[in-house]
Amino acid sequence: MAGALACAAALLPTPAEAGQRWTPYTRPATYGIVEEPNVSIRMRDGVVLRANVARPDAPGPHPALIIQTPYNKDFIVNEFLGGTSNWFVQRGYAVVTVDVRGTGASGGTWDSFGPNEQRDGAQVVRWVRRQPWSNGRIGLTGPSYMAITQLYTAAQRPKGLRAIFPIVPLGDGYRDIVFTGGQINIAFIPLWLGLVTAGSIVPSPNAVDPSDPVGSLLSSLTALVQHVAGALSFQVPAVLDSAVGGEIAFDGPFWKTRSPLEVVDRINVPTFVVGGLHDIFQRGEPLIYERLKNRVPARLLIGPWTHVGASTGQGLPRDGVPDLREIALRWFDRWVMGKRRATRIARMPRVTQWVWGRERYEVQRDWPSPRLRPKRLHLRGGGRLAHRAPSGPEPAQSFLQHPLSGICTQSTVQWTAGLLEGIPCTTDNRLNELGEATYTTAPLKRPLRIDGPALADLWVTTTARDAVLSVRLTDVAPDGTSRELTSGWLAASFRAVDRSRSRVVGGRLLQPWHPFTKASVRPVTPGVPTRMRIEVFPTSAVIKPGHRLRLSVGPSDFPHQLPPLPQALGSLLGQVRVLTDDAHPSFVELPARRKECGGKCRPYPVPQLIRGRQ
Repeated sequence: MAGALACAAALLPTPAEAGQRWTPYTRPATYGIVEEPNVSIRMRDGVVLRANVARPDAPGPHPALIIQTPYNKDFIVNEFLGGTSNWFVQRGYAVVTVDVRGTGASGGTWDSFGPNEQRDGAQVVRWVRRQPWSNGRIGLTGPSYMAITQLYTAAQRPKGLRAIFPIVPLGDGYRDIVFTGGQINIAFIPLWLGLVTAGSIVPSPNAVDPSDPVGSLLSSLTALVQHVAGALSFQVPAVLDSAVGGEIAFDGPFWKTRSPLEVVDRINVPTFVVGGLHDIFQRGEPLIYERLKNRVPARLLIGPWTHVGASTGQGLPRDGVPDLREIALRWFDRWVMGKRRATRIARMPRVTQWVWGRERYEVQRDWPSPRLRPKRLHLRGGGRLAHRAPSGPEPAQSFLQHPLSGICTQSTVQWTAGLLEGIPCTTDNRLNELGEATYTTAPLKRPLRIDGPALADLWVTTTARDAVLSVRLTDVAPDGTSRELTSGWLAASFRAVDRSRSRVVGGRLLQPWHPFTKASVRPVTPGVPTRMRIEVFPTSAVIKPGHRLRLSVGPSDFPHQLPPLPQALGSLLGQVRVLTDDAHPSFVELPARRKECGGKCRPYPVPQLIRGRQ
């Protein structure tokens, strides 16, 4: 009886699906702006960071928001976020924008989320809290790198920090972005390193202090020398080491330090996570929410965005979801400014996601959905994707291993952060699929709702010593258009799975966790069937009646990634065969959502997808 009551309760409208809904919230601009450029903040080791301080032109003290950036606070950030920063100042917040060490006008050398930079974040919070214009109540905000610094700063629990609002944050440095599937991200990483380096060698327009022109000029020249030295000691060696398959090409201490999921358990302040279904951090954003949701007030908003679009909440307001600035204002007004009654945060939906196929935002109880139930479709001879497993021999599909497949796919737009959006062939994968093995369902009779990560469990052979696979899930419209929903990648030599750190739902592996260490590397024997369980990044979609679902398997994902040199030499020009016979049943495990709970109403446990504490 108790089980039946629990099951019935699970089916009732929940606050996030019924009582909780998006409502408008905003306040008019009230204040003018007072600006102080290049304010010095001295760190414990003597390195001086530089910050621009903008505060209301009214007697303080005021609550403060901090933005920590490597992209030069006076140029890139000022142009990109300046309007947003001033918008908050006009509504009563002081905004402090800091160049992280080794970038912009700040001293020191940059090492991208290294231990010194992480400690700097907490020290900046302490500095802001002690200023006469600050009331000691502080929030952190900003997208991308500025979101990641929030997580590291919050994990140190500095006094005065009340809330954070990370927009498109990274979760796992290795798996999310730099070495997805064990291959180098050559689309975004060089662009990103070049952006940071350029922002670090362009002098600040406010670098020369009229009251001390000689001293300030010498300080700027010293910082420039440190930045150039930092590029030579960090950026250049990191790229070269990755390319030749050195230590950085494997997961280890370097990446553990640069993976916020390792430290999010220490965060004890309300956190609002914003992500994108086609963002470069698509994998990690819901995982960050998932690890925080039972510990602190947390919310998750995922839009139909690439990295650039998500950074500003492109297209909002829509479907009742407010403008992203107004959502952040509501969050900070509640937790930083203390406006409890007016903000009504308790009614804000816990999870809001864009749904491909329905082309709209929908609120839901949680992520992953409590109604998640894996649905298995088998790859079959003749390019079919079907419910029934093979019962005998079936013909295999094959393709040639080479590094230049993937240009005409959505992946090109996603992994260039949205900068190549508009290339016609990236909205329809059919051209790229000519060089891939494809498996497609019959037209669906009922809608199929998928929500979360997926698994491509494939048996393959290769004539080479390694195989590098790229898999894609696409929605095939009645006119044949093949629109990419999500994708996944893996080198066969990295196929080892640690099941204890993987997501298993209902006894089925759904999100495999690969160690990607030197010790986990497994040899690939030419001609011998090899099983590869490939993590497919999370998505949210409905495949409508009349549409078909397709899984394509290809040799690469250019320009997103290239294999490190040893991997490339071991796989190049190999003939890869995808096996679909009864002895080697390949399948895809989908994150389907059921309409009824079927007696299993307990929420799914948070898997240990990282090495961090539970």
